Amino acid sequence: MQRRVHRHADLIVDAIAAGRVRSRIIVWFHICCTLSVCAACSRGPCKLGETVIRSVLFVPADSEKKLAKAPSLGADALVLDLEDAVLPPRKALARDMMQAYFGGLGDHSHTWVRVNDLSSGETLKDLARVVPARPAGILLPKIKGPQDIAVVGHYLDALEVEHGLAQGSMRIIAIVTETPEAMLRMGEIARQAHPRVSHVAWGGEDLSAAMGAGDPRTPEGAWRPMYEYARNQCLLLGHAMGVEVIDTVYINFRNPEGLRKACLQSRYDGFTGRVAIHPDQVAIINEAFTPTQAERDLAQKIIDAFAGGAGAVSIDGKMYDVPHLKAARRLLSS
Repeated sequence: MQRRVHRHADLIVDAIAAGRVRSRIIVWFHICCTLSVCAACSRGPCKLGETVIRSVLFVPADSEKKLAKAPSLGADALVLDLEDAVLPPRKALARDMMQAYFGGLGDHSHTWVRVNDLSSGETLKDLARVVPARPAGILLPKIKGPQDIAVVGHYLDALEVEHGLAQGSMRIIAIVTETPEAMLRMGEIARQAHPRVSHVAWGGEDLSAAMGAGDPRTPEGAWRPMYEYARNQCLLLGHAMGVEVIDTVYINFRNPEGLRKACLQSRYDGFTGRVAIHPDQVAIINEAFTPTQAERDLAQKIIDAFAGGAGAVSIDGKMYDVPHLKAARRLLSS
């Protein structure tokens, strides 16, 4: 199989030399598509705890004022938005401003870019400008199934070669609940376990719009059953893939205590971070998703108690077994 794949790549390279193919991007796209099986064998998905993001904050890529403030806001992941926050006539300007921003940035490791979805016709235009800027990765919205992740993965393979980046270095945060098609294909996405996907996230508003439905929340602020299902599916998908799972926004930015409670509930459920809708939410989200010293102390006690080889242990009158040991190790690794 690998011999046939590499022969295909050799034929493409011969075509370049003969002048029959003019676009290097298209050429590298085809080479990387054919070599993707080989490349995937050398990379694995980002495992839980490898790249923990507690807070995510979006900044419109076409807003000079907001971009100037962004580095001081304290978010673990700052996302320059080329999608929903930018009107179609300003897409090209937003790409220019995004590249200029990265040009003046020292550390790129906490800054991501949300590109437009594949159905928009803007994705490849975005990626052609994003990859040479070398962000931490991209947010991929409105996927319809594993094929969308695969196609974007091939684009990234080609562009990494084109711009001299390490193969597989550009990670993907996949937003997995924004289309009905994706909701019906969670199992396929989990089985695909694409090696570029380091985090998954969810949202209710785009799914509601795709279905022509009303407000996804009740008047009291709770998710309606369909969106609670989407939340749970995203959570299960992330843990099935062994990657970080990011909860969606808490829309009432004037209710810090409500946000704190929602974040603690999210963390209890198994989410590892949350999207902020306003800069004032970032510090609360970071604190809520950071283990307390008491939690760390208990986790260390659990690990120490299991060092003797027992299958269950008692600490301060409570019994702990192997699942508690696994949870303790995960907490201390975060």
